[in-house]
Amino acid sequence: MASTYSTNLAIELIGTGDQAGSWGNTTNTNLGTLIEQAISGYVTQAMTTGNTTTITIPNGATGVARNMYIEMTGTGGTNTFLVVPSNKKLYFIYNNTTGAVTVKVSGQTGVSVAAGDKQILVSNGTDVVSATSYISNVSTASANITTLSGTTLNYTNGTVSNLTSTSATITTLTSGSANITQFQATSAYITTLTADSFTLGAIALGSANITTLTGTSATITNILDGIGNVRNVPSNAKTAAYTLAVTDVGKVVTTTSGTITVPNNNFAAGNIVSVYNNSTNVISITISTTTGYVAGTDTNRTGLALSARGLSTIYFINPSYCIVAGNVT
Repeated sequence: MASTYSTNLAIELIGTGDQAGSWGNTTNTNLGTLIEQAISGYVTQAMTTGNTTTITIPNGATGVARNMYIEMTGTGGTNTFLVVPSNKKLYFIYNNTTGAVTVKVSGQTGVSVAAGDKQILVSNGTDVVSATSYISNVSTASANITTLSGTTLNYTNGTVSNLTSTSATITTLTSGSANITQFQATSAYITTLTADSFTLGAIALGSANITTLTGTSATITNILDGIGNVRNVPSNAKTAAYTLAVTDVGKVVTTTSGTITVPNNNFAAGNIVSVYNNSTNVISITISTTTGYVAGTDTNRTGLALSARGLSTIYFINPSYCIVAGNVT
């Protein structure tokens, strides 16, 4: 009877009554060599930049691809591939080459393993995919982490130099005592960010939703929005007549001459714009909104005078209703 072999590990299967007087050799190879390779085998495989290296699991014989742990050596980089058979199998891959290497089944996409990375991969019968898709919990009592990303991040006392993401969801980021130098995200959703003692060097978010940001004792050097540092009030300098614009919200319009006009139906409820007269002359403010009051008065005004070196703040109740406070008459 011809020998048959198992589907994934290609171990020889002895038929009933076969190999009389020699089945022991086959059994020893199966148990002592092939299964041992699959469970705990370690092997190195030389790679060359730009080349495809194919490894196999031969029927009933040793093969590089049967090993559990494969360390790639040599050079990697663009178009460097390690091709494994389509047999369903788990791999520990260590890329100890000079560049990235893609581990895949022939004709498929596979997984790119960066130089120096160690990854757990699996051949699912069609292609090689990552066996783990996220980090559920990272904890350390005292650590210095250069780059950290994941679903749930916990650490008691550590320094994170750079926490970045193009598009990420961080469910929980907690710390007993930690220093994050830089936290950047192009598009991120952070549900909870808590700390007993937290120092953030900079938080920069291109497009983000932070549901909760709390801390018992926290020092944040810079918090930036679309206008700039939220603790600073930027100035928009003018030297002639000017009509306030939505882009002036949260700013001080500094002027030396000319009338300042407050337009109607332009600003939203809650918007605030300040005006500073940086001259020795009185400057006029034209109130074009339907309703405009000087704070503390009950007379609808259409024009105001801002005194020399005077500062006024305009608060919008709604797009056609504003309140003006400051050095105005």
